[in-house]
Amino acid sequence: MTDTPLIKTTGLTRTYPGVTALDHVDFDLKRGEVHVLFGENGAGKSTLISLLAGANTPSDGQIAVEGQPVRFASVADAQAAGIYTVFQEFSLIPTMTVAQNMFLGREPGIGPFTDHRAMRRRAQELLDRLGFDVPVGETVAHLSRAQQQMVEIAKAFHGDPKVLILDEPTASLTDREVDHLFKTILKLRDQGVAIIYISHRIHEFERIADRVTVLRDGAYIGTTQMAETDEATLVEMMAGRAIRDIYPDIQHYPAEVLLEVEDMHSWGVRGASLTARRGEVLGIAGLVGSGKSRLFRTLMGIQPIRGGTVRWKGKDITGMATRHVIGAGIYYLSSDRKAEGLDLAKSAWQNLDIDLMMGREARGPMIRPRALRETSAEIFETVELKESYRSKVVAQLSGGNQQKVLFAKSFGHEADLYIFDEPTVGVDMGTRAALYRLIGKIAASGTAVIVISSDLPEVLNLAHRVLVMAEGHITADLTGDQRTEDNVLRHFFDETGESA
Repeated sequence: MTDTPLIKTTGLTRTYPGVTALDHVDFDLKRGEVHVLFGENGAGKSTLISLLAGANTPSDGQIAVEGQPVRFASVADAQAAGIYTVFQEFSLIPTMTVAQNMFLGREPGIGPFTDHRAMRRRAQELLDRLGFDVPVGETVAHLSRAQQQMVEIAKAFHGDPKVLILDEPTASLTDREVDHLFKTILKLRDQGVAIIYISHRIHEFERIADRVTVLRDGAYIGTTQMAETDEATLVEMMAGRAIRDIYPDIQHYPAEVLLEVEDMHSWGVRGASLTARRGEVLGIAGLVGSGKSRLFRTLMGIQPIRGGTVRWKGKDITGMATRHVIGAGIYYLSSDRKAEGLDLAKSAWQNLDIDLMMGREARGPMIRPRALRETSAEIFETVELKESYRSKVVAQLSGGNQQKVLFAKSFGHEADLYIFDEPTVGVDMGTRAALYRLIGKIAASGTAVIVISSDLPEVLNLAHRVLVMAEGHITADLTGDQRTEDNVLRHFFDETGESA
């Protein structure tokens, strides 16, 4: 291994009118290493990789590949230099099959015709090598988001990468799929491929990272060996404050029972029973596929109930349509903000106004525009969304700011129970702290809160009581000193539900 970095940036800068997205950043990437880029939304991570991937050009500074200065005019230029990127936003064509997407523009042929059999065979070989279970003949539109993510990753491996850039690659994958991906990443690293890995999931770093570079507000903060640092240090570098300041001190005052679920059966849910009270945060923990989201999607009428009873404030609402459940005072914030929560083509104002007109402002015969805008402004202040972002199209906002808009929409309904499903997925620590403060305020007001999360520290630090789910069962109901990481993990694998 030579001492010359595979990639080295010097004073790399990208400016837009009135904004410096990347400010004189020095960065280097070695052969055969996994180098994590870590930072809050807006820290400059996406800008940096867009410059390295050829999707954007620097305003100032230099990129060198194997010691030679380069200037990429396109993604194709970067790929010609061996740099392949899997962006967070998919580039798949939904009407084409998996194999067609993987070989788009590089189709094997027999004379002037595409050799579909060879294409499917080679696509299957590549997916098998990566350990991804995706049917090569299936149309992409019919795949789950996790499977689409796998196809996007497989497309990058179809080339001959010297550098592979992965932007939030595990956000939609199950734990088993993450394991396969990490094995593949480590195998490529051992073969000399250099990997830039972007993720907010700090617990992943110790499994794969050799080095971590932290950015904040577009500027370089520092680079550290992963073996020589810890989570608390990285969070403090990223956010500029200690990890103990991330989670609020929530005072729980559980009062009367609002929600009662008895022996619920649905797709992926088997005999679940629970209660939720005013003034408490109820945490729902479990592995991907445990049924923790399906339970509450059934309660909301999003998927059909097959058995059991749901009572709200003593009234039977079993099988009630979603709009009526919301009207009764229960609001569910989906884990997929783009598919189910936000209108990406509309501004933050417009997104919130729709919910206000359906919710709290819809009580009278007339909707007053001035009152609507005043209420919207108050809610945006509550969720800490900057005024400059409110008129922007939601698709142009960072993931963290999109999540703030989603929270704002939920407050347009003045619910008595808020169900937050994976409320901080793809969100940086600074935005997490803001959203956690909101959850604390909601609970303190006497409202009931349910937090469904795959992030165990999130559940343990926010919840007054934790329910653990496995294989569709509630396997534990933990309070007080019972709420430990080891205790929760032990119940993740109780597939019978007999210990609940």
